[in-house]
Amino acid sequence: MNPDDSLQAASSGEPEGTTSMGLPDLQSLMQEATAMQQRLVAAQHELDAARIEGSAGGGQVHATVTGTGELIGLTIDPEACDPDDPETLADMVLAAVRNAVDTAHRQAAHAMGSLTADFGGESDDDSDTSLW
Repeated sequence: MNPDDSLQAASSGEPEGTTSMGLPDLQSLMQEATAMQQRLVAAQHELDAARIEGSAGGGQVHATVTGTGELIGLTIDPEACDPDDPETLADMVLAAVRNAVDTAHRQAAHAMGSLTADFGGESDDDSDTSLW
């Protein structure tokens, strides 16, 4: 088969992305992979730049995380600092951080879900985020 035959097959009624022998068109696959990689890198940069807040204790404790779940800020209202009850403050800090991280993971799953849908993966908002 002449190398030009595969180019002619693309315009001769063969399914898109295949050669005249029904084999995948490697150039098309490489272009799709490159485009997918670019979208994935862009989504990762967006997640890194995102700032998500979580709170607990009626707003007495605020946690800020990146879209990837990295804790980057913690604010505690002085009213929440009871020297006789440090356990409650610790619980509020944990709850605020978990709230922010859970929200970040849901947003990341949603963002990545739209990318994985291109490959037949699930793009469901309720997708499992237990790996986070």
